[in-house]
Order: sequence, then C-alpha cells, then structure tokens
Amino acid sequence: MGIAVTTTNPPASDRRPKRRLADLQPRAHEIELHGHRVCYREAGDGGPVVLLIHGIVGCAEQWDQVMPLLAEHYTVIAPDLLGHGQSAKPRGDYSLGAYAASVRDLLVALGHRRATVVGHSLGGGVAMQFAYEYPPFAERLVLVSSGGLGREVHLMLRAATLPGSEVVLPLIAHQRINGLGGTIGRALDGVGLRVGPDLAEMARGYGSLADADARMAFIHTLRAVLDIGGQRVSATDRLYLAEMLPSLVIWGRRDPLIPVEHAHVAHRELPNSRLEIFEDAGHFPQLHEPVRFAHTLIDFIESTEPTELEFTDADFDHLRGLLLRGRRSSPR
Repeated sequence: MGIAVTTTNPPASDRRPKRRLADLQPRAHEIELHGHRVCYREAGDGGPVVLLIHGIVGCAEQWDQVMPLLAEHYTVIAPDLLGHGQSAKPRGDYSLGAYAASVRDLLVALGHRRATVVGHSLGGGVAMQFAYEYPPFAERLVLVSSGGLGREVHLMLRAATLPGSEVVLPLIAHQRINGLGGTIGRALDGVGLRVGPDLAEMARGYGSLADADARMAFIHTLRAVLDIGGQRVSATDRLYLAEMLPSLVIWGRRDPLIPVEHAHVAHRELPNSRLEIFEDAGHFPQLHEPVRFAHTLIDFIESTEPTELEFTDADFDHLRGLLLRGRRSSPR
C-alpha cells in the first residue's frame, strides 16, 4: 500500500532539475477506502497535482504514455475507478456522483488538497461532477472526448444497455475476439488510417469483461448514464457553474464513439474555456498523440491561475483522518 503526502506545491521556478525519463515512470499503488481496494498509478513527487480519470472499461494504464511527460513538472495520479482495472468491483452505486466522491476521497487520503482534474469519456462526466460537488478540491477542469454533453453516442455502447446484454457480453469479451481487435487496429495503422488505438483499446476494454464482476460493474455504470436512445445524463445545463475554473476541452476529430460536435458544445457552454481538436485522433487522443497531449496540458496549466476556494486545514485534516481510519472507526 502506498500513501504519498504532499504538504506544499512549489512554484514552477523552484521545481527540480530534469530527471531521466525512466525515473518518471508511473508506479502502482493501492489503498483501502471504505473497505474496498482502490488501485492507482502515480508519477512525479512534487509540484501541483494532476488527476487523470479514465473512461468506461478503461484503466489507469491508459495514461502511461502521458504520465512521464507530466511528471517532470507535477505530481500525477491516475486511479482505477471502482469496478475497473485492478480496483475492487463491489455491488453498489456506479453513478457519476459515486465515482466523483470516490475520486475526492482518494485525493484527500493521499494528502492532496486540490488538483487539476482531467477526465476522459466517462471520466469527463466524473470530472464535471467532481467540480460541481467538491469545488474546493478542483483547480482546473479538462475534458477529453467527454461524455455528458449530448445524446449522440455509438450504437455499440447503447446496445449494451439493453435487457439481455449480460448474456451477450461474455461472447464479445472472448479472448479470440479481443485479439482480433488488436490485429485489426495494427493493420489499419499500417495503411495510415490512424484508428488503431481506438479499436485496440476498445477491444482490450471489452476483453476485460470476461470477468463477471467487471461485467456487472460495466453494465450498472452504462445503464446509469445511457439508454438505447443515447446519453441520458447531460451536464450542459450546469456547465456555467464551472465559470470560476480554467477549462480545457480536448477532442479527436475522428472520434467514432462520441462525436466531435460535443467538443464545441462544451467550449460554447464553458465560460472562458480553451478548445483543442486533434485532427488525426479518434476517441483516445492521449494514445494517438501522447506528446502533443502532454504539451497541450502543460501549456494550459502553466498559463492559467489555479482556482483556490477556501477549505480550512482543520476541515481537511478531519476528513483525511476519517478516511484513513476507515469504517472501523464508525459507531456500530
């Protein structure tokens, strides 16, 4: 179990000299929160915190190409959301609000008061919920190919919300199909179509659903935000609440899952936001162009002032103490 404590965030001028890339690779840790195992990856050991939240059937490893580039400047944390990756997959609440609460609790338990919150796909919805519900913990908001900005979404995801999908998903998750997706992705890369990472990552994600607990977590999560008609959870009527946060929207123009038009919706509704469209990227711009992605994020962070809403040291220390003691400290 690894618990890192950061008490100060040094200014850019005080940061350490450049280190070897090998020293900045993400490290795997786990912690117990509310009786459940939460796994996360961490890189860097100083500077402001950047929190990276993956999408549906994703995992923290999707950020591995980006994390070393960010870790030169920041403390970077990427959790496996409950129900995903190596984290526990309990029966319970898989709503955006529950995910946002678990992300806040992890941040506090690791000793960090606030972070630049970066959310991809489902993680974008979690990031927006986090910013609305826990504003003292959010310095900036970054949405990457985010959900929650319009009804339109790929039929493959909508179909998984139908009754009986519990029976069909194990067939889709079969190892041979998973391998075929990776092969197709590499072949398309070879002829210059640049959609390989999307297909390969989607195949890997669906391959993880061979595990029954992961499969049920996926279905519960998907049905909380989608139906056969598309996305049924929308943040567009509340985006104005983020006017105090510097905001960045990143999207791949060739996104096959969530159309790029949703990026323009977010940019229009988020006051004073920035918009970056990666022309050749699909649903995973952090995998298609990790160097450009990291540099875009660094430029955004370095050129904006973080939002710092009041949250007293006593409040923070009390909440952290409760989290680290766990539910065993609660009265029976």
